[in-house]
Amino acid sequence: MKNGWGDRTLKPDFAKYPDNLVPTIVVDSQTNQVLMMAYVNEESYQRSLKTRQTWFWSRSRQELWHKGETSGNTQEIVSMAIDCDEDTLLMRVIPAGPACHTGHTSCFYRNVLEEEKDNG
Repeated sequence: MKNGWGDRTLKPDFAKYPDNLVPTIVVDSQTNQVLMMAYVNEESYQRSLKTRQTWFWSRSRQELWHKGETSGNTQEIVSMAIDCDEDTLLMRVIPAGPACHTGHTSCFYRNVLEEEKDNG
């Protein structure tokens, strides 16, 4: 499959999952901070390749989701990697704003170990 990046034969194995959704980790290309984890299906994957913007599948809304479409906090994809099992993606992006719907830069802003320590 020609995708315009690197090895043109690489593609996620959507069939590995019963819902055909592949976990996708999104990282800020400049800071290396993990911004979010979302899922892509075949269509959102193809749209991401074509537009160089992040597209996902919303499991809660059961629809395609263009990150930043309503908030303006889009993510420009600068690279996309696939893991050794071809069942997880890593997108390195330039974010136009916070990734999290709460307004935080990253969806991973809460530290479980610190929370346990404080409540222990």
